[in-house]
Amino acid sequence: MTGMPPPLPEREQIALLEVFEGLGLQQIHVVDTPQKAEQAMAALLASGVVGFDTESKPTFAKFEVSGGPHVLQFATRDAAWLFQLHRSEFHDVLANLLASIELVKVGFGLSSDLSLIRQRFGVEPQAVFDIDTEFRRRGYRKSVGVKTAVALVFDRRFVKSRKATTSNWAHKQLSDAQLRYAANDAYAAIRVYEAMGLTPPAR
Repeated sequence: MTGMPPPLPEREQIALLEVFEGLGLQQIHVVDTPQKAEQAMAALLASGVVGFDTESKPTFAKFEVSGGPHVLQFATRDAAWLFQLHRSEFHDVLANLLASIELVKVGFGLSSDLSLIRQRFGVEPQAVFDIDTEFRRRGYRKSVGVKTAVALVFDRRFVKSRKATTSNWAHKQLSDAQLRYAANDAYAAIRVYEAMGLTPPAR
């Protein structure tokens, strides 16, 4: 019998921790030229495993449909690439990354992201690893999000701006705060994945 896993940190405990150092703006690339799309594809495929997440314009009315995702982000240990979905010229690159079994995409609570991707792209994402399932395997009953995971694994506080969370992700020009927010969601996922000693599932 294995022992119980360490307790998850409470919100009050997390608030006292030092801030988790994320990627800076100079490490965040918005894919807006064919050249950047090629660079993104090459760098991401070369890394083999990347952090992954999506952002969608929030809905406020009861029956309003999201129309998302509006941004898809991938991160390595050194950089992040953001794809804005209004740029249809890069959809082929995105579809290739999503469908690639050579590129493991890791993140938190990805089921709603994946269903939106299926609706929007008609692509079935492959080689996706939800870190939350690993926490469940290790004995945690509650869902573990990125903030809790970063606190548990790194003893650091992952800062998420409420303003950025509810901002308009369908904007053609994303703000610096949005760029940091989106990139670091994906970046934290790859860092937690590596720190937990996880490896890509056997193909």
